[in-house]
Amino acid sequence: MTQTNEPNKETCAGNCAGCPSATGCSDQRNTGAPKDLPPKAKMSVKHVVLVLSGKGGVGKSTVSTNLAYALANRGYNTGLIDLDIHGPDIPKMLGAEDARLQSFDGKIIEPVRITGNLAVISMAFLLPERNTPVIWRGPMKMAVIRQFLEDVNWGDLDYLIVDLPPGTGDEALTVAQLAPNIAGAVIVTTPQDVAILDSSKAVEFIKKLDLRVLGIVENMSGFICPHCKEEIDVFGKGGGEREAKKLGVPFLGAIPLDPEMRKAADEGRPFIIRRAKDNPTWKSFDAIMEALVKEIEE
Repeated sequence: MTQTNEPNKETCAGNCAGCPSATGCSDQRNTGAPKDLPPKAKMSVKHVVLVLSGKGGVGKSTVSTNLAYALANRGYNTGLIDLDIHGPDIPKMLGAEDARLQSFDGKIIEPVRITGNLAVISMAFLLPERNTPVIWRGPMKMAVIRQFLEDVNWGDLDYLIVDLPPGTGDEALTVAQLAPNIAGAVIVTTPQDVAILDSSKAVEFIKKLDLRVLGIVENMSGFICPHCKEEIDVFGKGGGEREAKKLGVPFLGAIPLDPEMRKAADEGRPFIIRRAKDNPTWKSFDAIMEALVKEIEE
């Protein structure tokens, strides 16, 4: 199913001020909403998937990277935008830290091609040094987000995965307003209560934007000992699934805490490309990708 940003009058909660559909909505409650919201970015994409979390450190960028790679491996033309502008780590995870963006006509930016059908854009590709900080406020971030959507030679995409910074700030609101054909959002959490609390805020944020919550992913869900293969609940287990049921949103799956995942990120080789089909972590990612595609295209 392709999701557009047309207002859904049956489920609308009347939160007009933050709604990406406000400019085209005739609901009588919309009289006080701003009518000068920016137009949608012009790009060819079937499904835009936002990946966000309520707090940092839950493995959101790891999930985004491996999910995008898994989709590309299945033959989907996939784009990946790293919108963690102040802490862009996806190039490191993809082994593309030294790549730089190019433009052949001075207008359209060429994304960094990781594979034949996986292209990536990140603020890291524009920084002179790896440790250069990005000290920007809202308007500058909004401008670069539009540029990453509209002024990049993405081609015709099946999926665009948008990796957002933690929380519910400028970047998430801006891309919700600018991106076309938003299928919905994936919320990444870990099992412990403090992460679950913040993930519930992210779910409510997406609902207030009148967008669809595609599901919750529980990361670091149990630790598999590399020696005895026994599972140990380091951070607990099952919190994400319980929260999904409580909030009435899909649960896409759980990913174990696996040392090989950390190693893969440090080496710049996404874990999913190992194709270790007997590995529980690999199986988890593959199952989550399948569940996400099913959720979107049913």
